[in-house]
Amino acid sequence: MYKELEKFTAKGNFTFTQEDNLETVCNASETGSGVFVVYAVANDTKELIMVGSTGTVQNDGTLKSKNGGLYDKIVNGQQFAKTGRKYSWPAQMKKEGIDTIEVLWFETFNDGVKSIPTSVEGQVLQNFLDETGKLPRWNVAF
Repeated sequence: MYKELEKFTAKGNFTFTQEDNLETVCNASETGSGVFVVYAVANDTKELIMVGSTGTVQNDGTLKSKNGGLYDKIVNGQQFAKTGRKYSWPAQMKKEGIDTIEVLWFETFNDGVKSIPTSVEGQVLQNFLDETGKLPRWNVAF
């Protein structure tokens, strides 16, 4: 795990297979904002394939968040041909031969901590880029 994420205590994770219903298995916060990281899991190896975030900090220091929080961003956020992830992830997993993904989510902005979600997302992506020379393969544009 990336050190930028270790300080966040409001967090969780779940696994997802092509046969699962993302709306059912996703246990992410419906009210919290923050980041999520997605790993392709095969045997004993994990490959970071995506980093995402939700929530925008306003000029007055308050958070503007969309209804549904991290849960909605993970389940209904658009990816791969502008289709909600509940549909696009299973199709992309099948296309790439990925049986299981693991999603870790972190509330980065709440009463206890005030880290800008997009900033934390950028830090994780920057560290990945520094380590590998590229971005995660599901981060098609940043």
